[in-house]
Amino acid sequence: MIHLKNDRFTPSDSRELIYKARNYCIDMDASVRVARVSSKFVEFDVEVKKEELDLMVEKLSPIGKLDNARHIVEENIEKEIGVKDGIFYFNNERFWECHEALEGVWKKCYGREKDMVQGIILLAVAFAHSQQNDYSIGLGMLGRVLEKLGNSPALYHNIDVDRIRRKTIDMKKSNTLTRFEI
Repeated sequence: MIHLKNDRFTPSDSRELIYKARNYCIDMDASVRVARVSSKFVEFDVEVKKEELDLMVEKLSPIGKLDNARHIVEENIEKEIGVKDGIFYFNNERFWECHEALEGVWKKCYGREKDMVQGIILLAVAFAHSQQNDYSIGLGMLGRVLEKLGNSPALYHNIDVDRIRRKTIDMKKSNTLTRFEI
């Protein structure tokens, strides 16, 4: 995952950015799969050999300066750390990474807790779709978010589940995806 600083792009530019990125890296043995645009960065989901990462970042520099690059692998970490990471990624508009971190938590949950964590994951995925200008997919997920959250406890670790539930209901009613922190 490569994050480039963003000072001019919106999610409506995501398709154009993916084509530009692929063109910039056409001579590399690399793949640029997805572009997501947040207010802070342009996120590229890439596959590239570790030793060619710097070259790829250089080729993508016309889009923006490097914010960070991270190799995402499924990690087996403690729930508390996964939740903390998930909160950080969500609040920094790194929704796909939030999804990955909380998926590790979800795999360690059972029953009602498992459903509630899945609801938060689905919300992160809805926002990730909005970063690709796929608002209709993101909006369509809100009903499933509410279904999974159900009547979960008001607080899960440091996550205000009641607030997430209220915000999701508001977004569903207004048919808009409005980012917020958890």
